[in-house]
Amino acid sequence: MNPVEDQHTHNSRTIVVTGAGSGIGQAVTRRMLKSGWNVVLAGRREAQLQRSAEDHPNALVVVTDVTDPNAVEALATAAATRFGKIDVLFNNAGIFGPAAGIGELTPEQWQQVCAVNLSGAMYCAGAAFRHMQESGGGRIINNGSISAQVPRPASVAYAVTKHAITGLTKSIELDGRPYGITCSQIDIGNTASDMMADVGANSGALQADGSRRIEPSFDIDQAAAAVEFMASAPADVSINNMTITAAGMPFIGRG
Repeated sequence: MNPVEDQHTHNSRTIVVTGAGSGIGQAVTRRMLKSGWNVVLAGRREAQLQRSAEDHPNALVVVTDVTDPNAVEALATAAATRFGKIDVLFNNAGIFGPAAGIGELTPEQWQQVCAVNLSGAMYCAGAAFRHMQESGGGRIINNGSISAQVPRPASVAYAVTKHAITGLTKSIELDGRPYGITCSQIDIGNTASDMMADVGANSGALQADGSRRIEPSFDIDQAAAAVEFMASAPADVSINNMTITAAGMPFIGRG
């Protein structure tokens, strides 16, 4: 990279996106790069991250396992070293986990979902928070899911960890006040993504009454646009929570 490009990236705003190799993380990555942001892509699979980055000069790929606190600290350091500071973290990495109710869930399954959705989110938020403290502020956006509000049947591990993200969001927003750090949560329902295909939204998702129903979905780029809106808000504006779903999906009145 030549000095002109290097200077440009340091003058742009920087967002770290976890789970950037696919789904919403990939859509946010590509949208933010097109909007002139520096984007640090984090995830476990380098090939997928490179596909998301599309060789963009303002993209930095950092292979990261969010369940490893040392790897997460290295991610934050790499982002700040390459681009000067971290303006925004999109805390997005997550897994749906097994289709299981509380009586069926094994301890191993529970620990696996917690490691990514809860511990990983905590580690990433903590590392970004410390860098933002040193640099004068920033914004953390946690990907909650509408399951942070109303669970699907047979999804106890996912629902519980996503409910916990709401507590994390509120705690960061409170603890960040003295440092100019705000925290937002986006709860997304039924984007046209691989995760929604996994829960059967396109073929017949399990409903609370035991039936299965094909559910509407919406363009994943619209979710990315919502994240961009939140990330681009002025420093004196806090967007506490945003819910965006496919029109007509069984969310309002789920049961």
